[in-house]
Amino acid sequence: MTRLVILDFDGTLADTQPLIVSTIHRTLAELHLPPRSDADCRSIIGLPLKECFTTLLSVDDVTAERCAEVYRRIFDEDNHPGTVPLFPHVLDTLTVLHDRGLQLAICSSRGRPTLDGFVRMFHLEDYISCVVSANDVQHHKPNPEPVQIILKRLGTAPEETLVVGDASYDILMGCNAGCRTCGVTYGNQSASSLRAAGATYLIDDFAQLLNIV
Repeated sequence: MTRLVILDFDGTLADTQPLIVSTIHRTLAELHLPPRSDADCRSIIGLPLKECFTTLLSVDDVTAERCAEVYRRIFDEDNHPGTVPLFPHVLDTLTVLHDRGLQLAICSSRGRPTLDGFVRMFHLEDYISCVVSANDVQHHKPNPEPVQIILKRLGTAPEETLVVGDASYDILMGCNAGCRTCGVTYGNQSASSLRAAGATYLIDDFAQLLNIV
């Protein structure tokens, strides 16, 4: 029986991909770093910000931190109201899950300030019992620590928990924590990547989550 659903944010609840990819391109251009393709940029969505740049460019920590600083500034400049939408059926589905008595949590590699900003912007406070950001953990996805923090805070067992995400990092994190996992195929990674990571379920529409829990 599922009591808790842990949800990734970027690529699972909200379509941040266009803004993230354009921000990466602008960051690299401003710092005169080698450009990368859209596909390369999409592939690192879901990692902590500094790690995104060390993975994307194989740069040292100092350069990666500078990239992260510029990225944050550009992202904030371009993140106007309406720029980032929720995916179809997300709000309706969260409402139904909440009304069924399930606990809902968000687990994201996004930093706390922008994550909390998105939660407020989409009025998710009434549905979400716990939010864990990149600032709240020492070990990021795919390490199980983010999930374990939520389980401890909400008093829920792994076998009662479903982890939902669009990236292999989400699936591996959930598996490493002993939870069932669900990959969404409309986000930043392919169904084959999610399946290879060990996803228990795959869905093409967020509303299909209702058939799983």
